[in-house]
Formats: sequence, structure tokens, C-alpha cells
Amino acid sequence: MTTAIAPQVLVRGPGLCPRKLSHGPLLWVVRAPAADTPLDLSLLDAEEQRRAAALRRPAERALYVAAHSALRRVLSAYTGVPAASVRLTRLPCPGCGGPHGRPAVAGPAGAGVHYSLSHSGGLALLGLASVPVGVDVERVPEPRVAEEASRGLHPSERQQLTGMPPGVRAGAFARCWTRKEAYLKATGEGLSLSALGDVYVGAGFAPAQLPGWTVADVDVPVGWAAACVVSGPGAPQGRRPVPCASRGSRGRR
Repeated sequence: MTTAIAPQVLVRGPGLCPRKLSHGPLLWVVRAPAADTPLDLSLLDAEEQRRAAALRRPAERALYVAAHSALRRVLSAYTGVPAASVRLTRLPCPGCGGPHGRPAVAGPAGAGVHYSLSHSGGLALLGLASVPVGVDVERVPEPRVAEEASRGLHPSERQQLTGMPPGVRAGAFARCWTRKEAYLKATGEGLSLSALGDVYVGAGFAPAQLPGWTVADVDVPVGWAAACVVSGPGAPQGRRPVPCASRGSRGRR
């Protein structure tokens, strides 16, 4: 996987033409539908419908429905299971063993098909691979928000951000954050204060690589940052297990 990769744009159609997952992670971008587009919940399961209904902002609800419908269409193309019948689950957390680790397709249909989904500010990113994968997309925050949130990053990343011109720091912070969250989603650990400060992925133009994993930035429209992390051949599944980091985070199923 190269330093930066370009995702496809996922659009509605009669069906997807699957490509071999062994060729590397496959990425798709999903945009929020127009404001007057009726929501189609027909592919979502009861839990997804409940989560969609709980979102107060119509735009967030519309993106959630579009992203999760797209996820099911993609998984259907690669598993042969009808989109509405794909069963989604959570693997055990590597920290505590609870049922809130990396998302997965339940049952035999999910063998060899790994996925990750993220959505933020009107844009969603979907990743599929034959090995554990994590993706994250984030809207670039306001400079003040970026400065405050960067205090929890690795010391070397904070130093990198401090040395940059003020006008580019927010974008660099978002770039760093998405790399880190994509990695923690790929391992199943989830976000935690300790993980944010311990894991080093860098804030510069080229991501720092982690043992056993490949980190890449993803080309997304201006105003967002995104990253994808996949497990390498024979790679260890993340760092040594730590106490449960998260029971889920924004943008993950």
C-alpha cells in the first residue's frame, strides 16, 4: 500500500463487480444524500435503525443510513449474502474480552472478509480487506479545537505540530488523528487516553509505520482527512493487549 491511496466513489447501481481483496484494501467514499432524499432503511437491521433514529440532526441521520446501506451492499457483493440478511457483530475486545472489539461479519460468510466504516461531517469512508483493516475520516477541526485535542497526542507528534506554521496545524492534527484512530480500529482496541499518547503515527506528510501494520493516508476532498491501516502478512494483531480502551467511538458501527 502506498503512502496515499485514492478511494472509489460508491454510487447506486444494479450491483457491484467485486475485485480480489488480496490485491490490497478496497476503499469507497460515500457522500450524504441530498436533504430532500427520502431515507431508505430497508437494508438496515433493527439495531442500525435504532441508532439512525437516535441521531438528532437530519444530515447525520441521512449519512448514517447511506453509509450503512452502502456497507451492506458491499459486503453482500463479497459474501454472496443478500444485503439485508448480512449479520454484523463485534469481535472480543483485545483488552478485556468484552463484545465491543473490531466489527465483523458474523458466521462463515465473514471468513476472509474484514471491514471498517467511518463517517464525519457529510462524508463516509468504507474499507474492505482480506486482513484486519481500520479506516477513519474526520472533518478538519477549527484551529482552537485542534490545539486543545492535540495535547493528548504522542509527545513527538505534539512537537511536530508546534513546529509547523499555525495555518497548517489543524490539517496536520486531523491527519495524525485519523492515522491513529484507523490503527486502533484495526486492532480492535478503540480510542483511549493512553492509546492516544502511546501510539506514534506522526503528524507530517508521510505516516510513521507501525510494526506488523501498514499505515496510509487516503485522498479525500479538501476539508477532511482520512487514513487506512491494514495488517501485514503474518503481522501481530496490534500492541500488547491493554485494559479496555473503548466501547465504540463516533463513526464506527
